[in-house]
This record gives sequence, structure tokens and C-alpha cells, in this order.
Amino acid sequence: MRLLKGVGDFFALDIGTNAVRVVQLENNGQNNWTLAHYGYAPVDLQTTSASSKESERRLGEIIMTAVGQSGIKTKNVVIGLPSQKSFMTVIDVPNMPEAELRNTIKYQIDQYIPMAIDEAKVDWALLGQSMHNPQQQEVLLASTANSYAEERLEFVESLGLNVIAAEPDPIAIIRSLLPSDIKDGRLIIDVGELSTNLVITYGDTPRLVRTIPTGLASLIKAAVQNLNVQEDQARQFIIKFGLAPDRLEGQVFRAVENVLEGFAAELTKSIKFFQTRYPNTPVGGILLSGYASVIPKFGEYVTAKTGVASVQANPWQKVKVQQSDQQQLIAIATEFATAVGLAQRSNK
Repeated sequence: MRLLKGVGDFFALDIGTNAVRVVQLENNGQNNWTLAHYGYAPVDLQTTSASSKESERRLGEIIMTAVGQSGIKTKNVVIGLPSQKSFMTVIDVPNMPEAELRNTIKYQIDQYIPMAIDEAKVDWALLGQSMHNPQQQEVLLASTANSYAEERLEFVESLGLNVIAAEPDPIAIIRSLLPSDIKDGRLIIDVGELSTNLVITYGDTPRLVRTIPTGLASLIKAAVQNLNVQEDQARQFIIKFGLAPDRLEGQVFRAVENVLEGFAAELTKSIKFFQTRYPNTPVGGILLSGYASVIPKFGEYVTAKTGVASVQANPWQKVKVQQSDQQQLIAIATEFATAVGLAQRSNK
């Protein structure tokens, strides 16, 4: 979603629920990059979710700490839009030249987005010919509320930065997590603290984008209730023992099983929707990101429930990272899918 013009050098800013991440890459061409700078600063949920002036001031300090420690010099920044604050859908429109489509689509947008057109910032991208109707072409629509976009823009620019673009997080993670030359469908599962992004791609484009309100916090809450432990201990149990039936006698898995059943139902529903819309395009694999890639046995659980093989995704797969940075990134590398994807945007 382009809010402003594109310029040369820029860095990516991902304001997550538990950390602020910044990344600047050097483009080597042919879909590969070198890591120039990165920064990471933890943040608590109260700071990122509150709307008070004090929490905003504190968040601004944390952002500039991450930028300062990274060594980034440019003021040009691309920011992510959380999936909870954006809406995306794929629609079918009749075949027509792109110039004609540009003139007509603005009169049709209001029937597809969940807010009044004059209250939203909307962008769209032509995906190409429909895979199920040769008389149609597919268009990806993305929108966010004017009020949120302007508030976020003003906040970031108040820090002395120049926002050149804003993009929904689910679009950014496709860029970083999807391997090159994938010929079939892929389901990306990016589990965050409060919610999970589900994206099914074909080629290198999204064909289904969903956000479900289940994240690590949902598992922690279930573990607290069913194991009678404190939140910190429940988090440790889930991250350390995960869904392994032979760790702690399988107590952690049983404590969160009901939450996982609902989660798995959403996965199978998404796959079924995709395969109904595109019956000749199988989902050939699942890519696990965020907490989905670090919770032990999570991938095995997803594979068993969906019947589709899952693997841990690597947001750094197309980025050359120096050995010294690799060592420092080990503990947090899986958290950078959005930031790396934003930094991989074309700067032309």
C-alpha cells in the first residue's frame, strides 16, 4: 500500500507487540540482499496497545533506540500495518486493460471493503488472469482506516523520520518467507503474540489472506488455567516443552489442546476455501513463522491435522548475513519476517 512516493535508500520499521525491529538491506539484484543494518528493542504490550501520550512517548524512545543502535543513517522508512488494522481480499473483475481497470475499479471498491470508502485508504494490485475463470482477472485489494493510517504516519514522522510507504504485514511476510520459484500453493502460518496471520499464496502472490484471533497469548491463558501456574511459567513451558507428548508427561499439550483444536479448524477451513476456489491448485506445503516455528512439535501437530507437510520458514533465506550478526541474531532471527519483507520492497 503506497501512501507516498518511493525514494532511494530506506529502512524497514516493524512495531510489533513485543519488540520493535528495524532492518536495512543492500539489494544485490536477482532476489538476493545483504544485511546492512538491523536493530531490535523489546517493548511491553501495554506500551504498544495503549493510546496515552506517555505510552506514545515511551514507544517513540524505544523506536529511536532500535534505530540508533542499528547504525542506520537514512531517515526514509517503510512501515508495516498490523493485520488487525488492515483488510485484504482477492476479487474477480472482467478482463480489461490495466489503464481501463484503474478508471473503473475505484467505483467498485466500496462493495468489497468493510468501511466507507471516504474513511479508508485503499490500494490494489493486479494479480493476473483468474485461475478459475478465463474471462476474469484477479485483483488484490488492501485497505486501512484513514484515522489509523494518518495517526501512525504522524507518530513516526514526529520522530524525525520520513515515511515513504506503508504495507500490510501479511504482504511483507510473503516476500521474506516464500522460497523462490514455488509453483504450487503454500500456506504461511505466522503466529504472533495476540493473533495469527494465515496467507495462502500461488506463485509469489497472495490468494487468501486471513487473521485469526489466536496467538501465543491464547495458549498461555489456557495453560495458566489448566496447569494452575503463573503466566511467566506457562510461557516457559510452552516455548520449552511445546506440544511434545513425552515432556512433562504431555501436560502442556493437554492444557492447550482445546485452543489448538479451534486453531487447526481455521487452518483446514482456509485450505478448503482455497482448494474450492482453485480446484486445480493444491496446497503443496505449509511454512511456519513466528511462534509457530519455535514451539516444539507445533509443525508435527499442524501436519497431522491438515495432511499437508509443514517446515520452518526462514525470513533470512535471501539475505547474506555476516557471521558476527548471525551469532547475535540466533535467539531472535525468527521474529524478523515482517521487517525483512518490508526491507525487500523495491525502492524503484
